[in-house]
Amino acid sequence: MDPNNLKKEYTNGEVTIVWQSGKCIHSANCVKNNPDVFKPKEKPWIVAENSTTEKIIDTVKKCPSGALTYYLNNEK
Repeated sequence: MDPNNLKKEYTNGEVTIVWQSGKCIHSANCVKNNPDVFKPKEKPWIVAENSTTEKIIDTVKKCPSGALTYYLNNEK
């Protein structure tokens, strides 16, 4: 697997955040909009349990590059 194009998933039980590193342009919109979840200096850098599903979805929709997407766990 290409280390420059990782795909990782993080869930709070209701919603799963999908992050694709190869698409990320580091706009930091996620960090600015939801710093409780998106913590770029920590590992793992996404802690989905720290926020509501609604706020996570709202934040992911503000990602300009498409590096962040989501799906609802009960709709998979």
